[in-house]
Amino acid sequence: MSTRGSTSGVVYVHSSPSAVCPHVEWAISGTLGARAELRWTAQPAAPGQLRTECAWTGDAGTAGELARALRSWPMLRFEITEDPSPGVDGQRFCYVPGLGLWRARTSANGDIVVTEDQLRSLVDTARGGEHFSHRVQELLGAAWDDALEPFRRAGDGAPVTWLHRVG
Repeated sequence: MSTRGSTSGVVYVHSSPSAVCPHVEWAISGTLGARAELRWTAQPAAPGQLRTECAWTGDAGTAGELARALRSWPMLRFEITEDPSPGVDGQRFCYVPGLGLWRARTSANGDIVVTEDQLRSLVDTARGGEHFSHRVQELLGAAWDDALEPFRRAGDGAPVTWLHRVG
C-alpha cells in the first residue's frame, strides 16, 4: 500500500475513434492495475467518434499517470480529474488535439488554483492588458474548456463505470 494517500477522480474520454477504444481501455487498465471494461457510446458532437467515462479510486497522483498513458493517442479528447486528498491538492488534466495537454491544481470545490509563483511570473511578464488577459486565460485553461464544452454537453446522462486501483 502506498503512503501517498487514497483519492478518487473521473476519466472522461470525450471522443475517440473506435479503433483506438481498446487501447484506451488497456492504458487505463494498466495504470490502475484493474481491468477496465468501459461502456462506449456515440459522441454526437463528433459523428463517428465514441465517448466513455469512468470513475476511479487510487493513490494521489493517479490522474497524472492516466494523462501520460492517454496522451499517447493524439487524436483523443479527454479530461481527467483527481479529488484533493489529505495534504495533496486536486488536479485536472485536459487534452485536445492541436492544443496539447493542460494541467492545473484544483481546490476542494473544483476551482482552479493559481499559485503565488504563477501570479508573480504573470505580473513580471505582463506587457499590457491584452497580454495579461491572455496569460490569465492560459492559466485557467480557457481554450481547453472552450474546445471541450460541446463534447461535455453531448455526454450528459452517459453511463459511468467505476474502477478501483489495485494497490
